[in-house]
Amino acid sequence: MRIITLLTDFGAQDYFVAAMKGAILSLNSDARIIDITHEIPPQDIRAAAFNLLAVYQDFPSGTIHVAVVDPGVGTARRGIIVEYAGQFFVGPDNGVFSWIREREGSFVAVDLTNEKFFRHPVSATFHGRDIFAPAAAALSRGIALKEFGPAIDDLVKLESLAPKRVDGGVIEATIIHIDRFGNCITNLTRDHFGAGAKLVLNGREISAFRRFFADSGDNHDELFLLLGSAGFLEIAAQDTSAAKILSAQPGDRVIMHAGGVY
Repeated sequence: MRIITLLTDFGAQDYFVAAMKGAILSLNSDARIIDITHEIPPQDIRAAAFNLLAVYQDFPSGTIHVAVVDPGVGTARRGIIVEYAGQFFVGPDNGVFSWIREREGSFVAVDLTNEKFFRHPVSATFHGRDIFAPAAAALSRGIALKEFGPAIDDLVKLESLAPKRVDGGVIEATIIHIDRFGNCITNLTRDHFGAGAKLVLNGREISAFRRFFADSGDNHDELFLLLGSAGFLEIAAQDTSAAKILSAQPGDRVIMHAGGVY
């Protein structure tokens, strides 16, 4: 049985997620469907890209990931299927898979145009149910990638995850995601961070580093740095939101003054 994951901005209030699952199960009743999250902020492609990047390596080879955060639904934007590192990604061509592409490098992709694999009639507003879910179900039944449409290689990209190095050991980074706890996740990794390094975000300097999140001996309002489970350097505060303390938002610039080797 193939695993099909779902990641959307649909929430839990309406019928949308259930409709996608119904479309999949109608074509493959043996499919194993796993919800990654349906709480992506509406139309937030970068939040979707980060969450998928953080989790896809936890799944086995052959997993099919359906990501539907699709502010361009009904426009000329393409639907695509991409294969990276033995896993498949189905969704709109709006950059939602581009950070995985940046990490993995090589890929095979098709323009999802073969209407044989669509649910008809196709709604102008719900391609998750009518195009992407049925395509994922067909993939899970062993249909070859080439059957879904012509090969393409000009996929839409988000901005690069790579921080910019400037003179004097300074690195310009970015807040790429803020999680529900208010932790500010940067695009810095262990390779960038050194002993004695400090970050500056919205005029605040953060230099304290923790290996573990909880430390009952410290001030709970203190900002600190830690390497999060997704492999990126995070700015956090124990039992409160670092994002609120810093008035931070995704896309905010972070300046790192580098230290020695950590």
